[in-house]
Amino acid sequence: MRAKDLISDIVPSLRTSDSGQKALNWMEVFRVSHLPIVNNREFLGLISDTDIYDMNMAEEPIGNHNLSLFSPFVYADQHVYEVIELVARLKLTVVPVLDRDKNYMGLITNHDLIRWFADLTAVKNPGAILVIELNQNDYSLSQIAQIVESNDASILSSYIRNHEDSTKTDLILKVNTTEISSISKTFERYGYEIKASFMEDGELETFYADRYEEFMRYLNI
Repeated sequence: MRAKDLISDIVPSLRTSDSGQKALNWMEVFRVSHLPIVNNREFLGLISDTDIYDMNMAEEPIGNHNLSLFSPFVYADQHVYEVIELVARLKLTVVPVLDRDKNYMGLITNHDLIRWFADLTAVKNPGAILVIELNQNDYSLSQIAQIVESNDASILSSYIRNHEDSTKTDLILKVNTTEISSISKTFERYGYEIKASFMEDGELETFYADRYEEFMRYLNI
């Protein structure tokens, strides 16, 4: 997935002739704290709600003020992981997207990233979740897939969460069935530790809520 694939077709950009109040109104409507300022297709930088409040002259055009804008952006062909890294590092609510000639193409919101994360983890697909704890050196995706498939199931999504100050890691698998007793037993037979499993709707909702909170904390929202 590239940055250009997540560009919002809803959230607009500002012009230097727009007032600070207009910017604040748009930020409230679209639930963001930043908006890009663009003249024609030239990206001038991001303005935040804090910048506007600091101006204390919200009714005047933004261009009337000497703003110290910062200009974070990603190129259209960069991977979405690089977008997430930029959001987390700079605590952004939107990320401008430029082409390689540095023409403004649009922006990505945190809401776009969350929807992408939901698709990545197959939230909408029915199935169960297994959390497997293993040593980082023991991770073998081919063997894990073979274990799942030998029980007439398939992996819908998988991702890894490393433990801090440890060589252990959690492998989170979503499979396309809620009948996972045979899968769990096969993993245990191969020496894998099943740390947790979630099969019922209530359990899955709790699991996804926890992962959502983790993702939101990662985005520094």
